[in-house]
Amino acid sequence: MCGIIGVIDRKRALMDGSSIRDALSLMNERGSGEGAGYAAYGIYPDYQDCYAIHVFFDNLVEPKSQVDHMLHKWGRIVHQEAIPTYEQEGLKRSHIPWRYFFKPYSDLMAGSTTPEDDVIKHIVMETNSNIQGALIFSSGKNMGVFKASGWPEDVANFYRIEDYKGYIWLAHNRYPTNTPGWWGGAHPFNLLDWAVVHNGEITSYGTNRRYVESQGYTCSMFTDTEVVAYLFDLLGRRHGLPEDIVVKALAPPFWDEIDNMPEKEQKLNHAIRLTYGPALMNGPFAIVVATHEGIVGFTDRIKLRPLVIGENEDRLYISSEEAAIRVMDPDVQNIHMPRAGEPVIGRLNV
Repeated sequence: MCGIIGVIDRKRALMDGSSIRDALSLMNERGSGEGAGYAAYGIYPDYQDCYAIHVFFDNLVEPKSQVDHMLHKWGRIVHQEAIPTYEQEGLKRSHIPWRYFFKPYSDLMAGSTTPEDDVIKHIVMETNSNIQGALIFSSGKNMGVFKASGWPEDVANFYRIEDYKGYIWLAHNRYPTNTPGWWGGAHPFNLLDWAVVHNGEITSYGTNRRYVESQGYTCSMFTDTEVVAYLFDLLGRRHGLPEDIVVKALAPPFWDEIDNMPEKEQKLNHAIRLTYGPALMNGPFAIVVATHEGIVGFTDRIKLRPLVIGENEDRLYISSEEAAIRVMDPDVQNIHMPRAGEPVIGRLNV
């Protein structure tokens, strides 16, 4: 039921949030008013070397003092402030959105190939698991997630999303099924550079969750989309796999399809299935994932959820509906639908 849309400008031309707000609002029938959100890359040029840590606080006393203490332990807070918000009649404020621009000490995780990222991952897991009244929902560099429990236009106006300009945008309108609608459960989900929007249901959530938790992640938000963000961080960042191989691990071809492939391709897909069996995702889903380098969209192996692609020169659009793409770009061309499990990848021009 959920509505998803993403766009990338391959030449890094900046887009404000007004058009994606209008596109997501067109898909209101795909939501229930219990969750919507936006993610954008390139929005913090003045702090592009810092991790932008977005937090929901229940209050600015005890939980904030604990988060401040943890951040001071692991690095330096360059700047912090309340995320600007504007009251909306249709949106009930449940938390206080706050942001830190943070630089971790680079020598605290000796032996790690990506020490700063591991520090941030630790801070996110520790905060979301053990600090009551605080939830880190965005933690990447020069990017940010803005979400709440409400309709797409109310959430967009709450954060005045048109004030932000990015070269990649993701947006999501939620129709919660297995979990209640709340601010933390709204999409996009994020860890470090990875932002995820998802339509559908991951029926293999239990297996996937046990797998990522065995690799040092903690699933604290009790929703299947959270585990998708952690799988991409594990396979994409820590294991260094390219996006198309990550998709082959999460939504691989069926065994009979692999058996009919040419020998070289067959061996590759056999190795991926055997190595990353616990990462395989079952169920009906359409997913769009972003990093600062690009976006990738894909569906489950029999395509039980819709995904539509559109292009116009340097811009690539991925959405649940063609009409939403046309709201953003009336001149969009090359509209098509990818095959089941086939990744659609949009990368920045170097």
